[in-house]
Amino acid sequence: MPDITIPQARKIVVDTTGAQIVQEESPETRDSRGIYLPHYIEAVSHIAIDIGGSLAKVVYFTRSSKPISTTPPARDPTSPFLPPSSSSLSSPPPPPLSSSSSSSTLPGPSGSYHTTASANGASQSLPETAPRRPAVNGALTPGLLTEASSPPNHHSSPLKASLASISSHPKLRRSSLPAPLPGGLLNFARFETSAIEELISFLKDLIATSAVANRVSLEKMKRNVKVMATGGGAHMYYDLLHSELEVEVLREEEMECLILGLGFFTRVPEEVFWLGEELVYKVSHPESSTSSTGPRPLSIPPNELPRPSPTPPTYQVTFAPAPTSLDEAIPHFPCLVVNIGSGVSIVKCDADGKFERVSGTSLGGGTLWGLLSLLTDAKSFDDMLALSELGDNAAVDMLVGDIYGSDYSKIGLKSSTIASTFGKVFRRGATADERKRNLKQEDIAKSLLYAVSNNIGHVAYMNAAKYGLDRVFFGGCFIRGHAATISTLSYAIRFWSKGTMRACFLRHEGFL
Repeated sequence: MPDITIPQARKIVVDTTGAQIVQEESPETRDSRGIYLPHYIEAVSHIAIDIGGSLAKVVYFTRSSKPISTTPPARDPTSPFLPPSSSSLSSPPPPPLSSSSSSSTLPGPSGSYHTTASANGASQSLPETAPRRPAVNGALTPGLLTEASSPPNHHSSPLKASLASISSHPKLRRSSLPAPLPGGLLNFARFETSAIEELISFLKDLIATSAVANRVSLEKMKRNVKVMATGGGAHMYYDLLHSELEVEVLREEEMECLILGLGFFTRVPEEVFWLGEELVYKVSHPESSTSSTGPRPLSIPPNELPRPSPTPPTYQVTFAPAPTSLDEAIPHFPCLVVNIGSGVSIVKCDADGKFERVSGTSLGGGTLWGLLSLLTDAKSFDDMLALSELGDNAAVDMLVGDIYGSDYSKIGLKSSTIASTFGKVFRRGATADERKRNLKQEDIAKSLLYAVSNNIGHVAYMNAAKYGLDRVFFGGCFIRGHAATISTLSYAIRFWSKGTMRACFLRHEGFL
């Protein structure tokens, strides 16, 4: 076999024509659905990793041994959200998709977004579920792998047999992914930074699997694999990565990777989305859309979401159109990028892609994770988000109505507006133990989620207003496709800007 050659990472231009987002329905992978690239044919054996303070993320591309389809399979638009929370808490993981299907769909966006529910009676506990560890999916392929389009037979080459064995091995595929597709698949995986050894074990397995698939020695594969690392952990764990993996590790500047990643994702169809006004309001004000007799028509008060035009609100999730060619300018620039990880970084991006970190806050995902680790029994961040869906923040927060008895219309405050986060806690008992007994964990989770999200939304608005930007992109593993988080951030931008700004989100927001 000839020597393996690969292009440098900076020279790789990804063809996103006909790209499709593969279905994932597990809570652990709500923002890590694979991206199928049917027309990308270049060789890639780079592994991208971003090691933050709380989470480490991995992105890698695997080729398929099947011929590239000239026409992407027809499909309906998918939804950026999971089914309602009850299914993610109580239902078992979905069965593997049929290997005969070349594409997958989720329920359409209309009506798929779910509202939060208040818990009555005793606190509801989450089931004990072990987090699913990511598994290697496919192999890196420095050289193009091709095979005839005719069905395989007993004269198949050893390479084809090796690829078929690897791609079908249950331990080397995520159960929610279909069989190998034409073109290739961009894969996403996530680990907790505190368990860095799990990340290293995963990368070792990926490199070893790739050596078998390419029929080369492990040493030769290691000479041709490059790990592109960013985030604080790229510096903290550089020596460990280099010594354990025995491959070249290149450290990249974090903010530059953030903007380059955003430029790539905005070219993927059905990746960028935002919420219609009515949907934002309904999720933010669940009490306004229900009555004792059931659901009722929703009417948004004019002073709640003032609009710059008479265009009526739309009840839908709107996907941004993707560019039709690589020659088109990067869409959505200029914009403000709010990256919510352990903390929050706010980056101003110009039309030509130049960027500057202009602000931030220490109250981010790590804040919510840390506080809820102390105040609830939730074992993971996903558990905390699921717990918040069952809560009622009004049991914990002091609202405007608790102070005035009604709306404070003179200054535009509704009775449901949060006046003081955790403002009712001191009323719930004479002692700390009594207060703890009288408070529900799900109510605490909802209150803190709103507190952190509202603060981030307000800081983002002020920076967008300062720099005259009307598009605000929210990214980072704090969001995780979670209904209350997205609606709160959207509502904050919509409310404070009086309708002149839009909050935008990504299907893969955790991997910017």
